Amino acid sequence: MKAKLTLLLDKGTLDEAKEYAQEHGTSLSRIVEDFLRSAFGSAPKSTKRTGRVSDKVRSLRGVISLPKDFDHRIAYSEHMTRKHK
Repeated sequence: MKAKLTLLLDKGTLDEAKEYAQEHGTSLSRIVEDFLRSAFGSAPKSTKRTGRVSDKVRSLRGVISLPKDFDHRIAYSEHMTRKHK
């Protein structure tokens, strides 16, 4: 169920946000909803339902090459261990 929300924003900020939404082929409502969901640690509905990847993430595909035996869980664990020493 959708509900309406009224926000008061600086006009310049609102204009930039509308321009950003238009450039990225989405709505300002979707951007705000996705931002709030990410703040709460849950994926946007569109990602959960369809597995779609944002254009920004898609543009990063192929940027780095990893070994076939690379395990992101081990790498993350090692990173956190170093970070919290």
